[in-house]
Order: sequence, then C-alpha cells, then structure tokens
Amino acid sequence: MSGTVDTEQLVRAVGDAIIVSDARGRITLWNPAAERMFGFTEAEALGNTLDLIIPERLRARHNEGYEKTMATGITRYGHDLLRVPAAHKDGRTLSIAFTVALLHDAEQKVKAIVAVIRDETARFQEDRALRKRLTELEAQVSA
Repeated sequence: MSGTVDTEQLVRAVGDAIIVSDARGRITLWNPAAERMFGFTEAEALGNTLDLIIPERLRARHNEGYEKTMATGITRYGHDLLRVPAAHKDGRTLSIAFTVALLHDAEQKVKAIVAVIRDETARFQEDRALRKRLTELEAQVSA
C-alpha cells in the first residue's frame, strides 16, 4: 500500500466497532461503529471498563482472563474469531464476533488491547431458527 494512511480517519470510517482498553481495562478508544453497535456514546464509554458491554454473568471470567493477558502478554484470541454475547445500552443482548490484538509499549510490555467487533445478532438468530426448523422436520420424518 502506498502513501500514508490517516489512522484516525480509518478508525472512524470502518463499519466494525473498534475498542481499545488500557492495562486496567478502561476504555481509551471507542469508534462511531461501537457507538452504533452498543448504544453508548464515546463520552459515556471512555474511561469506563469493558463491563459496560459485558453481560454480568460473564464479567468475572472476562476480567480474570484480561488480567492474565496483561500480566503474561499472551492471548489465545489473537488470531481466532471469538463469538460471545454482549450487552447493549438498552439492555438487549447482542451476539458479537471479534478478534483482539495486544498493543505494546517501548519495552514490549502490553499496554492495551484492541478489539475489532462485528454484530452477528441477526445471523445468530437466523441460524438458531434454521436449527429449530431442522429439528422439527427431523422429528416429523422420524414419527
């Protein structure tokens, strides 16, 4: 790719949510797609923890993994697409898919984590409806 990329413009223009959180789990970047996806404005999100979008039942496990990643500099989710539920500001549950990357300081210590997130709620609901229909059809054939 030739030329210089305007990173700020790129982050604002992409359709996927981009969220960066620091070593303490505080949100330091929240792009417009994240605002559209989760319902929180940039002002509401910045400085808050990721608990803002993590369903309560998953927070302890997430925070444990986050702390371990910060301490070790290792994540098992760097290249794999992770699919999990998330929380919208209005209380709805979303189905999201995301990848993460670790951001390092000059001493190569992890200073932040960036997540690139896509809302797959509609696709997840369609898949669930198709699986349900398949089960119903298989039951009819077996009867």
